[in-house]
Amino acid sequence: MKSPLLSLPGAVPAEGRDEGVAAHYGDLFREQRTLADGTGFVDLSHRGVVTVTGDDRLSWLHLLLTQHVSELPAGLATEALILSANGHIEHALYLVDDGTTVWAHVEPGTQAELVAYLESMKFFYRVEVADRTDDFAVVHLPAGSIAEVPEGVVVRETPYGRDLFLPRGDLEAFASSHGPAAGVLAYEALRVEAHRPRLGFETDHRTIPHEIGLIGSAVHLQKGCYRGQETVARVHNLGKPPRRLVFLHLDGSEVLLPGPGTPLRLAADGPEGRQLGFVTTAVRHHELGPIALGLLKRNVPVDAELIAGTTAAAQEVVVEP
Repeated sequence: MKSPLLSLPGAVPAEGRDEGVAAHYGDLFREQRTLADGTGFVDLSHRGVVTVTGDDRLSWLHLLLTQHVSELPAGLATEALILSANGHIEHALYLVDDGTTVWAHVEPGTQAELVAYLESMKFFYRVEVADRTDDFAVVHLPAGSIAEVPEGVVVRETPYGRDLFLPRGDLEAFASSHGPAAGVLAYEALRVEAHRPRLGFETDHRTIPHEIGLIGSAVHLQKGCYRGQETVARVHNLGKPPRRLVFLHLDGSEVLLPGPGTPLRLAADGPEGRQLGFVTTAVRHHELGPIALGLLKRNVPVDAELIAGTTAAAQEVVVEP
């Protein structure tokens, strides 16, 4: 879905998973500073929007999600996962209930598969599931923003800012009164700085929640049964997830950033050494310089000096080994 805001001056289209919105509007670092200062907005209208209505919506979702949502207060934002039977992450939902409807935004292109799964699990519950991506666009206001939210718009407020479920037809009018716009590259830089994993970036087909630090924020350990719970409980009790998320400070003298999947090795072993992990997301930050998130084998020492491909990389612990 192509955003009308790609017609704004300086807009450069994003590629890959974020295709359809602007990567930036001509000045990546200025856009990052704008967001860090609590001004501007980010067009995330390429993300999927799914709603669940009906009297049983919260109790029903509680049975399917990793998060405790059966008594979720109206207006309180949370996040949740859907796991496979083996505990691997399949979907990540960023949701809020407005009192009558649960609103969730999800990774671009995953909404159809998510809706199909939810539909298959309805049984006798009084719920209705809908893909509302054609009707609503997600817009992000950064933390500290005092921008006025249009009346009637559902808001998901988190420590990182506010996500608005804006009627898609109002997107251009919103942009004209809430600028300046910042691209998804600026948004991604602040996400990496905050050590926040993203489905399809910090995850692969075998990622479990413990590896990327989602226990607590997206996985509630004191709730009832859900698909994949046995794996969650076993790994939590043993305390030994096979991999761990790390934050990386990259050598700023390198011209190119290491791409996703770039091997992580011990610096002492050089580029031909044994692979111990890989880069998931690398960005250029307006203050920190080149930084990245990556996945490492659990038993790699936390003080080990690493290289990402041929780029020196100093690690900070995100998930304790």
